[in-house]
Amino acid sequence: MTVKALYDYDFPSADRAENFGDDQLVYVHWAGNPLFCSAAAFRVPKAMPFAEFVAAIVTPWASSDPDFDPASVTGWRLSGQALDAGDGSKTLAGLGIGHKALVTFRA
Repeated sequence: MTVKALYDYDFPSADRAENFGDDQLVYVHWAGNPLFCSAAAFRVPKAMPFAEFVAAIVTPWASSDPDFDPASVTGWRLSGQALDAGDGSKTLAGLGIGHKALVTFRA
């Protein structure tokens, strides 16, 4: 449904990248899990290694599902494309994970 404003709405977004300094928002989605029907947003440093991101952010969040097994995580994707994180030592920025990017996995 179209909405017509009664005036010009010209306000910058509050979640634009320059407001986050060395941090960024990253959306994480556990694809195919009915408990997590949509992505969750996390504020994380751009320089965080991927392995630390998984251990400190993704695993605690996903562990709220009693069926979660960290060893079963596969199929990392970045905005729909396969994500090869290698040994996990590359930073989020180094892997191309930018502000408001969507990272998905299966478990």
